[in-house]
Amino acid sequence: MRIALDAMGGDFAPEAIVKGAIMAAQEIDEGTSIMLIGKEDVVNSLLKEYGYTGNSIVVVNASQVIEMGEHPTKALTHKTDSSIAIGFGLLKMQKADAFCSAGNTGAMLVGAMFSVKAIEGILRPSIANFVPKLRGGYGVILDVGANAECKPEVLEQFGELGSIYAKYVLDIQNPKVGLMNLGEEEGKGTVVVQAAHQRLKANTNINFIGNIEGRDLFNDKADVIVCDGYTGNIILKMAESLYDVMHEKGISDPFFDKFNYEAEGGSPILGVNGNVVIGHGVSSPTAVKNMVLQAQKMVSSKVWERIKKHYSE
Repeated sequence: MRIALDAMGGDFAPEAIVKGAIMAAQEIDEGTSIMLIGKEDVVNSLLKEYGYTGNSIVVVNASQVIEMGEHPTKALTHKTDSSIAIGFGLLKMQKADAFCSAGNTGAMLVGAMFSVKAIEGILRPSIANFVPKLRGGYGVILDVGANAECKPEVLEQFGELGSIYAKYVLDIQNPKVGLMNLGEEEGKGTVVVQAAHQRLKANTNINFIGNIEGRDLFNDKADVIVCDGYTGNIILKMAESLYDVMHEKGISDPFFDKFNYEAEGGSPILGVNGNVVIGHGVSSPTAVKNMVLQAQKMVSSKVWERIKKHYSE
């Protein structure tokens, strides 16, 4: 297994990324390698500085860096030797089994769409994230930012994508799918959400349990939470802020510790031809480590191949 990692992406790159890669190298399965993509001399110098002597990390040279504030499409077009462009190139050529980056989110989305491309039959690839559950484990919420507005058929497809991910990566058999709404009743919500409800209800490929409200986020009512990217991103950022508030007040709790962005390390892009994980811009070494471990789990579960098979049948 080969996991490509953008060494130059993120507010604290390359130092935090290299440290995270070294931490991940100590926990990944035997036979798995991490391909650190970045300026070769800089990355090798940091590996030496941090005392890395193992053989699980391979450095891949990339002479250019896409900065956080750059225009995604222009940057990818002009910086063909950037760490993000090379990462997607490795994924497309199947020289890497997954690609992770805490760099420019827009460039990661553009790269996913125009390099490895969407799986045939996928209307809109989605960014997913994880929801800690009070009784243990995680659920999955999608979309959390890739698609601010969605048609009913796109929301229906998110229910399918989330179900496949929950089943094979989170090990939830027959995951329950809930549609985020402002009320449980079938007739509630916008015209789009009402139409999506009817489509999800009629879909025999998923276990749809109906509408859920914001208060159902952390209980066991639904394992897969479907919403547009506008709603999902607001929910995600609010959840992350709960951890920050508790940390600021000196309150520590195992459940709320899961709200820390470091816990899972990043958000998978579902619906493209390959395993892609986007990390937080402020990713720490711990977050980077967990992003790599999450990618390893995605590769092991063959989740993108399962999604592709689902839409080819």
